Amino acid sequence: MAEESTSTVVVAILANIGIALAKSVAGALSGSAAMISEAAHSFADTTNECLLLVGVKRSNRPTDERHPFGYGRERYFWTLLCAVGIFVGGGVFSLIQGVGELRGGADEGGHFTLTYIVLAVSFVLESVSWLQARSQLREDAERTDRAMRHQIFETSDPAVTTVFFEDTAALAGLLLAATGVGLHQLTGSNVWDGTASLAIGVLLIFVAVVLARENRSLIIGEAADPRLQRGVADQLASYDGVDAVDEVLTSVLGRAEVLVAARIDLDDDLTAAQVEELARRMERDVMQEHPTVRHFFLDVTADRTTPADTTAASGTTGQSPQADAPNR
Repeated sequence: MAEESTSTVVVAILANIGIALAKSVAGALSGSAAMISEAAHSFADTTNECLLLVGVKRSNRPTDERHPFGYGRERYFWTLLCAVGIFVGGGVFSLIQGVGELRGGADEGGHFTLTYIVLAVSFVLESVSWLQARSQLREDAERTDRAMRHQIFETSDPAVTTVFFEDTAALAGLLLAATGVGLHQLTGSNVWDGTASLAIGVLLIFVAVVLARENRSLIIGEAADPRLQRGVADQLASYDGVDAVDEVLTSVLGRAEVLVAARIDLDDDLTAAQVEELARRMERDVMQEHPTVRHFFLDVTADRTTPADTTAASGTTGQSPQADAPNR
């Protein structure tokens, strides 16, 4: 799964490096504000995707004494930085460029043919990256039995979501830039070019806000897919000797990593040895049935049992060879 995310991000980086350089040349020669905004957007995307790559690599580090639950959430921190980069390096810069173009007066422009060629090539390269991100999102949606539109906002892998949103915004931005440049060429007025730059800026700011909100929720600590929570609760309730499942709490720790904590009431007649054996069996079965559960903690409530018959079992990291599905 880490390899899938890495390949998606690497494809995006390679595409954006070439696109950014081509847009820069076309923007410098034509003086188009929309093209210059698109160049800044591509450079910002390249930087952001390098940050994503760092986040993917660092989040896959194994657990250690200081981080017993691993580094999965580090991916969300680096993705949040990407959202800030999109906001400042792409959105704000494009707004400033657009305002400057509108206040700058008439401008005949030039090198329109080169500009159209660069826009067309950029659209093709961005499409390659977009299709890679879309393909991974589809695969993740199939694993989790969700519609793709839900997977986009409910996935626990923000790296792929960020690439998908960035590329979608880039494709829309290229169309806006082409429209602005075309109207500029037809009318001789740079108002259209400046307006296109403003539209690109608004689009990028919107994308940045959406990504920031999603990653903020994940960093704070978001519950796992409600279906997983219900599944664990039903599974625990099915054991003989379980009177009630009082509470099941979940938390996303990273891509395909969930922590589960459950509180249950047991039959008063169970001995301490039976409680311990049942708790360990629950841990094993839950982690086998739900491969994304990496940590399982069980609390046996003491309100209806004697101190001698009360115990608590906790499961530490339980890696499973089947743990390859996103958990949200």
